[in-house]
Amino acid sequence: MLKKTRDIITIGFALFAMFFGAGNLLLPPFIGLQVGDHVWVTILAFGLTGIMLPFFGILSIVNSGDSFNDLGSRVNKTIAPVLGSVIMLCIGPMIAIPRTAATTFEVGILPNFPGSNPVWTSIAFFGLTWLLTISPSKVVDIIGNVLTPVLLVLLLGLIGIGIFNPIADYSGESLNAGESFTLGFTEGYQTLDVLASVIFAGIIIAAARTKGYSTMKAKNQVVIAAGLLAAICLFLIYGGLIQLGATSGIHDLAIKRSELLIHISKAILGHYGMIAIALSIALACLTTAIALTSAVGTFFSQLTKQKLSYQVLVTACCVVSCLLSITGVDNIISFAYPILIFVYPIVITLVLYIVLFGAFVKHKLPYVGALIASSIIAGLNLCKYLGVLHADSLAILNKIPFFAYELGWVVPSFIFFLIFLAIDKALEKKS
Repeated sequence: MLKKTRDIITIGFALFAMFFGAGNLLLPPFIGLQVGDHVWVTILAFGLTGIMLPFFGILSIVNSGDSFNDLGSRVNKTIAPVLGSVIMLCIGPMIAIPRTAATTFEVGILPNFPGSNPVWTSIAFFGLTWLLTISPSKVVDIIGNVLTPVLLVLLLGLIGIGIFNPIADYSGESLNAGESFTLGFTEGYQTLDVLASVIFAGIIIAAARTKGYSTMKAKNQVVIAAGLLAAICLFLIYGGLIQLGATSGIHDLAIKRSELLIHISKAILGHYGMIAIALSIALACLTTAIALTSAVGTFFSQLTKQKLSYQVLVTACCVVSCLLSITGVDNIISFAYPILIFVYPIVITLVLYIVLFGAFVKHKLPYVGALIASSIIAGLNLCKYLGVLHADSLAILNKIPFFAYELGWVVPSFIFFLIFLAIDKALEKKS
């Protein structure tokens, strides 16, 4: 029993650190800055896309098998490699991994060493990432036993002091409750955690098997318990950071996310705050970069049937991420948003419907219908974001339930699920 508890803590802490990276540290304070005293509404909304849905992502893999390929195959054999590749590029070298190094430089290095060059920081960061990732069997233990406990102590210390001794009162100029909910929900996309969860689950399941949990029941118990532990840690940190942003005393919404985090840490802990946030940033970003780089190497190695080795892919991922990280955090976030508002609803639909209906709807057609609907709505939402829709078209789309709140996919996906389920039943009767 003691071994099992220790393993759950190790794996749970590792999973928390895998999720908690650059965006997770920068986004909540900036969200809090905009919502004033609507903190709890915002925490709830951010928690839905940043905590609950990633946990569902893990459950969807656990209920389907051992990896994302098993989940995708529940719907269509072609979906797993195509959607999996898109996810891996988003959480890998195109967006999430470069953002970890860029954040480390802007928040951890530059304030303490003005005039530093991001090129050398990125080279050092990804050199260390490469060293700690090149042996995949050690990834979970390195993160869970060594790096995460230090990260949690630093962040909880900063948050605890900031909550009991707030910098300022809530801002009087803020979004209303509905707008705060929408902001929290959609900004949760930027964490990339739902996308990451369906990939990280495979790493966590493999780690559980390595530690001796070979039966389905034992493996599931450890993985789910570890997922719950990670979710609790994320809730405490996210909620605290949103609260710190809401009471930061800053009114300039043009402030950079990294500058806001630096202001908060300085105001709460003075010079020591800069050291604490630098260490927190470095640890959070490094643990996420290690996990994501390992996931990219494993996924594409399996996809190419080992024609491209894990080591070659890890090296290539580090090189590409290093080059892109130099563009800066805000540029990476701006580049990512239109991609994510299209990809996220599709992945959320896949995860939710497998978790909610997978136990009693075994056929693939209903899930295909739900994904078709979500893809259509996601495409229309992307057009809305890009400003290519006429006012009349936008007025029609806003009649779709929750479309104005970036949740227009919810009702259509369920309707298509039921329609395709009825079609499937009819076809089954004919045969």
